[in-house]
Amino acid sequence: MLYAFTGIEVRSEGGTTRLRASFPYNTETELAPGRREVFASRAFAASVDGGSDVLLLLGHDMGKPLASRAAGTLTLRDSDSALEITATVDGGTSWAKDFLAANAAGLIRGLSPGFRVPAGGERIERRGGGVLRTITTAAVSEFSAVTKPAYAAAQIEARNWQPTLLTAPAPKSHALARWRL
Repeated sequence: MLYAFTGIEVRSEGGTTRLRASFPYNTETELAPGRREVFASRAFAASVDGGSDVLLLLGHDMGKPLASRAAGTLTLRDSDSALEITATVDGGTSWAKDFLAANAAGLIRGLSPGFRVPAGGERIERRGGGVLRTITTAAVSEFSAVTKPAYAAAQIEARNWQPTLLTAPAPKSHALARWRL
């Protein structure tokens, strides 16, 4: 499986944290040797346009929600190149604090979708000794901040932005984290 750090952009302002992330379309990933997968442009359009509730979770755990469309803390914007996610995360729960600490330590490395593919929503083709699954339609129920994303190009960038600390020295950062004051 391909793993790489991609960004979740996190900005802290007055006790709340704003997060931006993206899940790219038309980018192949290797899920297992010989088994590749790609999401076609706007594969999540039905979920985005239909207004269904979508959650942002910590590690695919439904007991650890960070934001949701129903709560008004998560917005989705679809384009031909990616699904863009914007969320407001309240650090009042223990798991939100865990997420922020893990992200600051460079342990949160990407974004992973929780989805279902309806009948007719995929194409499977043989490619050399393996297969390529192209997902054309998927019902997404959640996105998760994870340590090892299967979709390496899914981005979650981290930045600590606190306007009141502009004159303070930059904090030490983990090599994988991107920080700015």
